[in-house]
Amino acid sequence: MRRHLNLFITATRYDLIEHARNRFAMLLVVFFIPVWVGLVYLTIPDKAAPFHLASTGERLAPAGNELTQITGALNAVTLVTGFMMFAATFTGGRFDRRLAMAGYPRTHLVLAKAASLVLASVLLAAYATAVMCIAWAPKQPYLLVAALFCASLTYGAMGVVLGSLLRREVEGMFALVMTSVIDVALQNPMVSVGADNPLTRLLPTYGSVQAATVAGFSTTPVPAYLALQLLWFAATALLGLLAFHHRTRNALPRPARPATAEPRDAVPLEGQQAPAAARTPHRAPRN
Repeated sequence: MRRHLNLFITATRYDLIEHARNRFAMLLVVFFIPVWVGLVYLTIPDKAAPFHLASTGERLAPAGNELTQITGALNAVTLVTGFMMFAATFTGGRFDRRLAMAGYPRTHLVLAKAASLVLASVLLAAYATAVMCIAWAPKQPYLLVAALFCASLTYGAMGVVLGSLLRREVEGMFALVMTSVIDVALQNPMVSVGADNPLTRLLPTYGSVQAATVAGFSTTPVPAYLALQLLWFAATALLGLLAFHHRTRNALPRPARPATAEPRDAVPLEGQQAPAAARTPHRAPRN
């Protein structure tokens, strides 16, 4: 048990060091989230934006800048977490493969990535919520943290999938940015007139958007939508596990088995030796 714990701690420490070395990601965490969330609050008009909230059936009319700040925070945390996990998986893929081929348990490598993802998601969700609470007070701040956390988990697992499958870094960055922008923007009533379209329920962050909106402007609990977002995370994490397993597989050719003579092959050999003995002339013994 102690050996498994040491292996897990070692792999987790390596992942956290890899994240800390990504200075660009650290700058995004420190500056991008408050700047983006703050600009949304200051530039979007604060006039009422009436809309129908599907998760509770309520008709709400919150301030437009507050409503857009929630989707802006979701967009920020998903982008940052997805980028962090993509960069760590993309740059550390060869090292993970060498570790796996050297006998390091892949289970511990996967659990270490999951631990670093959970830790990063918790910090980012709490940080983004704290930034929003400077400007206004959500009615359920803990639910808002949970909604941002679940969305961050989903995009972090998506970053692992893209980092394991794509061959160029720019491809992964473009895929993450476009997916997050389209995903969140289509669900914002201030941006999209079809935010309540049934097709939006198929988007990756639908559960988190509904839960975060409820957290901001309603007191109704919505555990079902958090569970829906966790299902998205579980499906994406499964894809990430399969992609990681494929990338760290042993690609060396298997050693050929030594050829062994089958029992029936010995019969002709004995048959060849017998006629040779028969052709040997028989000599009479000398007196």
